[in-house]
Amino acid sequence: MAHFAKPENALKRADELINVGQKQDALQALHDLITSKRYRAWQKPLEKIMFKYLDLCVDLKRGRFAKDGLIQYRIVCQQVNVSSLEEVIKHFLHLSTEKAEQARSQADALEEALDVDDLEADRKPEDLQLSIVSGEKGKDRSDRELVTPWFKFLWETYRTVLEILRNNSKLEALYAMTAHKAFQFCKQYKRTTEFRRLCEIIRNHLANLNKYRDQRDRPDLSAPESLQLYLDTRFDQLKVATELGLWQEAFRSVEDIYGLMCMVKKTPKSSLLMVYYSKLTEIFWISSSHLYHAYAWFKLFSLQKNFNKNLSQKDLQLIASSVVLAALSVPPFDRAQSASHMELENEKERNLRMANLIGFNLEPKFEGRDMLSRSALLSELVSRGVLSCASQEVKDLFHVLEHEFHPLDLGSKIQPLLEKISKSGGKLSSAPSLPEVQLSQYVPSLEKLATLRLLQQVSKIYQTIRIESLSQLVPFFEFSVVEKISVDAVKNNFVAMKVDHMKGVVIFGNLGIESDGLKDHLAVFAESLNKVRAMLYPVPSKASKLGGIVPNLAKTVEKEHKRLLARKSIIEKRKEDQERQQLEMEREEEQKRLKLQKLTEEAEQKRLAAELLERRKQRILREIEEKELEEAQALLEDTEKRMKKGKKKTLLDGEKVTKQTVMERALTEQLKERQEMEKKLQKLAKTMDYLERAKREEAAPLIEAAYQRRLVEEREFYEREQQREVELSRERHESDLKEKNRLSRMLEFKETFQGEVIGRRQAEFDKIRTEREERISQMIRARKQERDIKRKQLYYLTTEEERIRKLQEEEEAHKREEAEKRKKQEAEHKAKLDEIAEKQRQRERELEEKEKKRREELLKGTDAPPARPAEPTAAPAAAAPPAAAPAQASGKYVPRFKRQTAEVSAPAQTPPAADSDRWGNRGPPPADDHWGSNRGGPSQKPDRWVPGSRGSDRPSGGDAWRSGEERRSPFGSSRPRPAQR
Repeated sequence: MAHFAKPENALKRADELINVGQKQDALQALHDLITSKRYRAWQKPLEKIMFKYLDLCVDLKRGRFAKDGLIQYRIVCQQVNVSSLEEVIKHFLHLSTEKAEQARSQADALEEALDVDDLEADRKPEDLQLSIVSGEKGKDRSDRELVTPWFKFLWETYRTVLEILRNNSKLEALYAMTAHKAFQFCKQYKRTTEFRRLCEIIRNHLANLNKYRDQRDRPDLSAPESLQLYLDTRFDQLKVATELGLWQEAFRSVEDIYGLMCMVKKTPKSSLLMVYYSKLTEIFWISSSHLYHAYAWFKLFSLQKNFNKNLSQKDLQLIASSVVLAALSVPPFDRAQSASHMELENEKERNLRMANLIGFNLEPKFEGRDMLSRSALLSELVSRGVLSCASQEVKDLFHVLEHEFHPLDLGSKIQPLLEKISKSGGKLSSAPSLPEVQLSQYVPSLEKLATLRLLQQVSKIYQTIRIESLSQLVPFFEFSVVEKISVDAVKNNFVAMKVDHMKGVVIFGNLGIESDGLKDHLAVFAESLNKVRAMLYPVPSKASKLGGIVPNLAKTVEKEHKRLLARKSIIEKRKEDQERQQLEMEREEEQKRLKLQKLTEEAEQKRLAAELLERRKQRILREIEEKELEEAQALLEDTEKRMKKGKKKTLLDGEKVTKQTVMERALTEQLKERQEMEKKLQKLAKTMDYLERAKREEAAPLIEAAYQRRLVEEREFYEREQQREVELSRERHESDLKEKNRLSRMLEFKETFQGEVIGRRQAEFDKIRTEREERISQMIRARKQERDIKRKQLYYLTTEEERIRKLQEEEEAHKREEAEKRKKQEAEHKAKLDEIAEKQRQRERELEEKEKKRREELLKGTDAPPARPAEPTAAPAAAAPPAAAPAQASGKYVPRFKRQTAEVSAPAQTPPAADSDRWGNRGPPPADDHWGSNRGGPSQKPDRWVPGSRGSDRPSGGDAWRSGEERRSPFGSSRPRPAQR
């Protein structure tokens, strides 16, 4: 280790070594100087030494040397001159970046270069063999040889700089700039692995910053400047993560931002919050968390509406449409129906975590906090007026999916709306921080939601439907996709259905009865009935010996039952604890195994690294020995040449010459030559001194004489020039007086013209100013009128929408009341009709019984001896009707034409008490009517034909059907009832 009296000497020594090609020795010399304890006070030469030191580190790719040097230099100038450290680090970053870019451009140029001997041959045989052996293409191989080492060094540079600046409050801006450059490096070259490591490094820096709060130069996060720098770094990290597609890292970046805000208890600016929520929308959409995606869009809409003054109506409508479609894309059922208790707790904790991230609450409370849900979000969108800001297609889609009932044409109504929505979207002109809004991304989710709504509505009106019919109702998907969607819906208790492929039908069930809440309703109903029976018919208590012996038997049994249940729960808890301990033991064993495996791998890597280092040292030693031997050989040849030139023979013939002896003799000769040269120079200097002194002694009087002559000449020249200047001044004065006299007579005209010009310009100025003030006042009045008109229009639209909404609500309420009233009337009407039908059936039963009795009496009458036929009588036709009645009453045969005549005239002769009306007087028919001819009029005809009667009494043709009793149908219309045979 060499010691230098001054740092400048070390810099000179390094330059000398660089000139002779020994950069490694120069780097080692500067490294020894920088790490030495003698130079711990900052000096200006140390900055130049650091520049040279970092140049050598970059040229030789010695990242470890650069890190050690920067750490030592930070210790030197931390309290004295921090700006010097900043300049050195910027120089280091610039060199590393420049070298990497040069390597990249060189590799590209090498790839594009035309280096082919034979233009007809595509590739050389050597290149073909090399590609087959190595398995690499030309560009991959050139990248591995040229670009990869420099990229590794540049990545190591970023890590080194971040590590050095992590706890330096005076260089926070440089730390943020370095992190930004590292992010851009990962983004430009798609370095996903390095980006993850970089995020972890920055995250650990912040964790250590909070862990060790007693450091001297620790950054203060409560300062606005420091907080803004850290926030900008995290937001850059979030943007790069989303652009690289590293969504896990993007979500962790969001958590970092939220944790940083919780740490300092401050809310960031609205512009940063817009970026925050815009990235959250992308993250949640990629992770299929549609509910959180919708809430993030809702927050973004609120921020844009409240803080973006330049937001246009078109952009506001597009954002509102995105919010509504994102909310509709959320599945309408909860996916955690059949989850275990532990899964439910994890889901609850996850929901709280997401709610904190989305709501940006810096002090979240665990209890008493509402969870996020689809219904709450939709109601909030309606109440906050987000739906009113959306486009008409989105409004129609919302009402069709959420409020209307169209089970048979839901698909045909939604499909044109989805086609229009898929064509909407674009870049927001007044919100450049937001991503490009594409409403087409919500179309698959909306089609799935429409399918679920259609299944739900169809299940309310159908119990069974054919698969072909259901496929026609869903134009979005094939039935296989519909079946998958229905499986998910049935699993989450959204709809109850079964698919029977054998019969080709879909069977819908009752979701309320098949739910878990009613699975034991029969047992509960039986227990309730037992309790009611025991209350209505109590069992008389009997004295028992056991009751006397054990008075508190019921309490003892209940207590014992509770104890057994508690013991059972304790046993189950112990089993769970034992299983958990077993799992923890297995996890610990796995961790130990992984740790041991990691230690083994690290030891193997260290061994391989040590072997590689040893081989490298041996190679370097061999190279040094070879180089020293070449230098000794060249030195020996040079020495021989000088001995021949000076005709000196310092070496004896046959003498054994070694490297050491040659170097010693060469050094001796060089020393002698140097001494002789110095003597010659001293003698020459003395000679030149004597010669110069003699020259000056001879030249002194000559110089004095020349000086005196020059003084005389200069004086004469001065006097001559002075006289000439006086004459010229006199002439100019005289000419100026003449000019003044000539122009004095124009003075009045000049003043008059000047006054006219000034007056005219003043008048023009006053006129222009008056016109400008009038124009400004008109513009102010016009703008005020526009604002008033817009305000009135907005008020009118708001009141009109409120009126329409109230009218719709009143119409719906009126419709519901009418429907309920109509249902009630229908129920009452149905009850009355049922009562009337019951009375009708009772009357029919009574008539049948009466008819049965009458038949029995008629049958009894046929068992008597037949009566004698009546004598023909010559009475006039007018007396025939009176004679027919006695004949009927006596049981004699009466011709049919006489019976019909008697039936027509009977009502006038029959007294009211003897009229056997079927509906009024329900008394039995007369016992002497042999043929059942109790027909007092048209209403006394028999209801139906009675078997066993004579053929003359049987109705003919359609009379047998038309003679049946007419009764009123339950719906109020009269229809003839056919007679029963």
